[in-house]
Amino acid sequence: MFVKHGMNSGFSSLASSAVLRRQQFLIRSLKGYSVSDKIRMEAVKCLSGGASLEANAESVLRTITPSLDPTRHKGQAGKIAVIGGCREYTGAPYFAAISALKIGADLSHVFCTEGAATVIKSYSPELIVHPILEESYNISGVNDEGKRDISKKILSEFDKWMERFDCLVVGPGLGRDPFLLECVSKIMTRARQSNVPIVVDGDGLFLVTNSIELVSGYRLAVLTPNVNEYKRLVQKVLGCDVNDQNTHGELLSLSKQIGNVTILRKGKSDLISDGEKVQSVSIYGSPRRCGGQGDILSGSVAVFLFWARQCNSAAERESTISRTNPTVLGCIAGSALLRKAAALAFEHKKRSTLTTDIIEHLGQSLEAISPAS
Repeated sequence: MFVKHGMNSGFSSLASSAVLRRQQFLIRSLKGYSVSDKIRMEAVKCLSGGASLEANAESVLRTITPSLDPTRHKGQAGKIAVIGGCREYTGAPYFAAISALKIGADLSHVFCTEGAATVIKSYSPELIVHPILEESYNISGVNDEGKRDISKKILSEFDKWMERFDCLVVGPGLGRDPFLLECVSKIMTRARQSNVPIVVDGDGLFLVTNSIELVSGYRLAVLTPNVNEYKRLVQKVLGCDVNDQNTHGELLSLSKQIGNVTILRKGKSDLISDGEKVQSVSIYGSPRRCGGQGDILSGSVAVFLFWARQCNSAAERESTISRTNPTVLGCIAGSALLRKAAALAFEHKKRSTLTTDIIEHLGQSLEAISPAS
């Protein structure tokens, strides 16, 4: 489900349904309406509450997912970079990067340590893997000046690629090595200076929680904490424990305090806020909670965030769609698609469902909602 804060009563649902029926009747009456009219009406459905609570998330997916067009060239559907992967963790960056490709991004890169690169490459030839990151254990005999030189080299290497990316995913399988995190913080700062959107997950949230200035006030940043990561964010930023009696108000306050950064709080219902409003995605997913689903989500949000920005730009030119925060739309779409793919995978595999099974159902789930044209 996808609802606005305070719009969860039965009366509100009935009222929004009546409004949508009138809108649909008007569309049928205006036969032959244009593509721009369709975009506008989909946006109205999204913003007004929609025909049903679940249908709103689907309308976001339909609105922002681009049609397959043979005139487009490689790269126009999205170029995503995942910053993560160390000697202990290789699955998480793979899951995030391959999910972006399975949804429809054209290119997916992984920036990781040398110890992780060969393993990640072995998972799939589709990924472009850059083994440029370093961990402390690998440079233990290097003095401070040497470490600074290594850090500069890493940043310089990443700079060669920065302008090519439409979104970064920071954190899957990153680990908590101090030197590695220091280098990644510099990459995030450089991405922010270049106005590249950033989705932060996993150990990237550990980094951000301890260095909140990396994302504070950056409206193109998305944080995707689970229950424990969210708890640490609340304690760090708001200086209190999580208040389960005021989840919406607390999430609003947290986002505002970080400068209206969009936060996707994962849970039974995924709650999303950019400090202006709170929205929820509660489509039923799967009772199987295998590790790695958060990595699918981060890769998905990155792609949808880029597509939402493209959609907003086109709408702005046509003056037919209200400006809607693309980071929020990206979170809604990513959450909804993951849940649908997880449900479909569980239907086939039941208790033995794995993250790779869910990934294999991403394309099918998206096509069911937004058929290629």
